[in-house]
Amino acid sequence: MKNFDKLADKALVVMKQRAEKIGIVGVAVVAWSEGKRVDSWSSKMLAVGGPIVCISDINPQGANCLGIAYTKAAEMADTLKNSGGGVRPPIKGEYGFHGGVMKKVKGGFLFAAFSGGPSAEDLKVSRAGLAVLAKGF
Repeated sequence: MKNFDKLADKALVVMKQRAEKIGIVGVAVVAWSEGKRVDSWSSKMLAVGGPIVCISDINPQGANCLGIAYTKAAEMADTLKNSGGGVRPPIKGEYGFHGGVMKKVKGGFLFAAFSGGPSAEDLKVSRAGLAVLAKGF
């Protein structure tokens, strides 16, 4: 996809705005993989409202939200399903967390993941980003 960087930037801005509206901080990740399976991808990320290590009521000692967002994306790259979908048990390096979404499109796959809030809120942010990416197709 020629314009992935521009489209990714737009998706990340929308994800940031959605997270701010909900009142959560974290990390947003979007990715594009060309082909019939994921052998490589281009991705971009944005820390939303703070550093990549998120401290919250749920994680008072902090959590690496960048790592969690990418593990959601990694699970989706392998299963070609939304993260935490239970199509198989999580394998080493995955947590089985909900909150990442993907879509098969002409020519490949789009991914959006957010980590920082409860899964239901992460999912809302990820869906907003995926909607922007999907409009590019």
